[in-house]
Amino acid sequence: MTKPYVTESIDSGISTIEFFHPAHNSLPGDILEKLRKTIKEAGENDDVKVIVLKSGGERTFCAGASFKELISINDAETGRVFFSGFANVINAMRKCPKFIIGRVQGKTVGGGVGVASATDYCMASKFASIKLSELNIGIGPFVVGPAVERKLGLTGMSQIAIDANSFYDAEWARQKGLYASVYESTEALDEAVQAFAENLCKYNPEAMREMKKVMWTGTENWDTLLAERAVISGRLVLSDFTKETLKRFK
Repeated sequence: MTKPYVTESIDSGISTIEFFHPAHNSLPGDILEKLRKTIKEAGENDDVKVIVLKSGGERTFCAGASFKELISINDAETGRVFFSGFANVINAMRKCPKFIIGRVQGKTVGGGVGVASATDYCMASKFASIKLSELNIGIGPFVVGPAVERKLGLTGMSQIAIDANSFYDAEWARQKGLYASVYESTEALDEAVQAFAENLCKYNPEAMREMKKVMWTGTENWDTLLAERAVISGRLVLSDFTKETLKRFK
């Protein structure tokens, strides 16, 4: 696999949405937009009862936003648009009337932690450690913060946001509430995800829709909130501190 993609396959009521980018599944704006659109369409498809969200490859679920695009930002509006990419995906997941099962097979960083946090039920392999690295480059996990805090709590989110150099292992993430279960291998994870999705397909779709509304109560302001957070990140990425830091990473 060398070319980025977002694909969807539907089988027996299960929509499997898969994204991929050769740079450790770090996602540029066009792939994020395709992902947002695919999630929205799956939510509107009467043939879909439940959604499984996964990434291609073996080692990394999602390394966050595209570093190549990040270092090319030279004005606040471009920065706002860039950081709105993950905001739009998270909001699409939040509004989707179908349950979204996350399948996290490997490490996830930054925006990827936000995507995992925005799933309704997340299952992972023991290799699925997480890191919020944004402060390390002078920005901060502003856009993904609300989704991560919703799953990990303020204490857990603050811990990994401040300790921006460290990966926290999958068991830590399970104990904090991000992962519902952790498996010894990707094969075991995939078997469990499939069985769980098949079982959900036996539930009353209307009951699941109503349950999802209840679960996401209190997030109705996220369209505005995440847009405001994208503006903050877009401003900070232009700071001298961040520009100098990005040069070193480059």
